[in-house]
Amino acid sequence: MTDARPTIATFLPNLCGGGAERVAVNLANGLAERGYRTTFVLSEAIGPYLADVSPNVRVVDLHRRHVMTSIAPLARYLRSERPDVLFSHLDYVSVGALLARRLARVDTRVVPVVHVNRSQGRAHSQFRREPIVGMAMKWLYPGATRIVVVSRGAADDLVRTTGVSENLIRVIYNPVITPQIKTLADEPVDHPWFAPGQPGVILGIGRLTYPKDFDALIRAFALLRRIVDCRLLILGDGEDRDALEGLVKELGLTGTVQLPGFVKNPFSYLSRSSLFVLSSTWEALPTVLIEAMACGCPVVSTDCPTGPREILDGGKFGRLAPVGDIEALSTAMSDVLKTARIKVPEAALQPFLFDTAVEEYVKLIGEITHA
Repeated sequence: MTDARPTIATFLPNLCGGGAERVAVNLANGLAERGYRTTFVLSEAIGPYLADVSPNVRVVDLHRRHVMTSIAPLARYLRSERPDVLFSHLDYVSVGALLARRLARVDTRVVPVVHVNRSQGRAHSQFRREPIVGMAMKWLYPGATRIVVVSRGAADDLVRTTGVSENLIRVIYNPVITPQIKTLADEPVDHPWFAPGQPGVILGIGRLTYPKDFDALIRAFALLRRIVDCRLLILGDGEDRDALEGLVKELGLTGTVQLPGFVKNPFSYLSRSSLFVLSSTWEALPTVLIEAMACGCPVVSTDCPTGPREILDGGKFGRLAPVGDIEALSTAMSDVLKTARIKVPEAALQPFLFDTAVEEYVKLIGEITHA
């Protein structure tokens, strides 16, 4: 490592399971590989992705359970360590980071990374803090050094919903396809449904929450089961588990649908599944859709705002179905299962490669620090 490079910190509540957390770890590790002194500053140093953090990335534990109670200790860290750049993932986390910089009165460049479609998230959020976060973003985000947004559609939406200048925004796709994916995809799966001679497995992955609309996926699968012998596996956990398990029983699918919870290595499941389905009502850039393509798994996705249409090139590399249209989703699943697998060209995956994304962040760091 060389001390001449800018110092980089990343602020998050923890490293529990989630797409943003996995992206943050990939990015921090990638910057450390390129010689940047890189630190994770966590409200609470917990979560399964801690094990994936490179030994070259320092971890600072603020020993707080919530982001808002982390603002003062984060400000003390900024005054003490004075990192050149602070990345913050998740909107309410970025609000905390920008407040901490104001409190610290340092010249650290704060760069929020936006992983969501703001208008959809605001309209459907079940969190009481959402209106406060939205107002705080309008107040604080213009003071960010840059704002990274993970898809063009989400960037356009951010401008509309917050009024931030387009000049602040940089679209950088997530560093999704890492060098380790192939190795992880080849690892064995300890699940009887993947044994030789078993019916094909349809896979869903994500937090069991309303935006992912696994309710629609289960209902579409129920229609598909009338004509295709297959099974449905949904990996992930969340507050909708009880309701989804109740729906499985109601539809008489207990023997053909399972929700085994969070799985550390979803790539081995993706490489062995007959189909991956993204049933979301909205996204920003659904990384799991890219991961499925990288693992060679055929995909079907709702044409939700935003991301899937960008990733699939308008439906060229996977089927798109209208959001909430259960019959159309089931038909798309059936059609893809009947057709030969589409080989996704390397050029289509290039923007999402680990090295491509990390180099875009390197360029951004150079621009804002003049390094």
